[in-house]
Amino acid sequence: MKTVLITGCSSGYGLETARHFHAQGWNVIATMRTPQEGILPRSERLCLLPLDVTQPDSIAAAVKAAGPIDVLVNNAGLGLFGAFEATPMATVREIFDTNTFGMMAMAQAVLPQFRARKSGLLINVTSTVTLAPMPLVAAYTASKTAIEGFTESLALELAPFNVGVKLVEPGYGPNTRFTANGAERMQGLIPEAYAPFAQAIFAGLGNMTAVTTAEDVAEAVWRAAKDATGQLHYPAGADAIALSRNT
Repeated sequence: MKTVLITGCSSGYGLETARHFHAQGWNVIATMRTPQEGILPRSERLCLLPLDVTQPDSIAAAVKAAGPIDVLVNNAGLGLFGAFEATPMATVREIFDTNTFGMMAMAQAVLPQFRARKSGLLINVTSTVTLAPMPLVAAYTASKTAIEGFTESLALELAPFNVGVKLVEPGYGPNTRFTANGAERMQGLIPEAYAPFAQAIFAGLGNMTAVTTAEDVAEAVWRAAKDATGQLHYPAGADAIALSRNT
């Protein structure tokens, strides 16, 4: 029976991925900044742990409490919509702290056990903004694109140790809490000069029929975890799959 540690399980992709792996018979360590009882089933195969991926002490405590794991799913992330011109650099750094440096720090925390064991898999969840440019998400795109390059390079250096590295790239998920979780952070990021352009972009997103669900992402992560081939990129969602075919 294998064990997976998943970051960012309080809602959306992480929560559904935890449910999916548990349903498949795995031991699941579901982490979130503030563990919430009741969002996942009570089970001997499921453990909730507090984890803030921006805090080294929190990472060390969670990894120690988790014990040996077979798969790390780096899912925790922050969203950001807004004109880059109006985005404070403090906000940009906040996005990078979680989306980029948090993922790197988690990888660094578990790789010693993977390397020593000569087995293990790291799955980084990014976004299809890395496949096709999208306006009003420049800082967010930068944070996710950095992880794509990081993952591609890391896969090469870990191959001699039989440690796998993969990317799951979700598309646009309107039913997640991406916007709600970042509402306060996004206040004032659409100045008047950008308003007409932003309204057109938001209208276009509202008219999309091919989108990504949390179930799509959970299934893609599961597929990546089970796939023994050298495939690196796993688009998740109908829109993501369509984009990947055109890149």
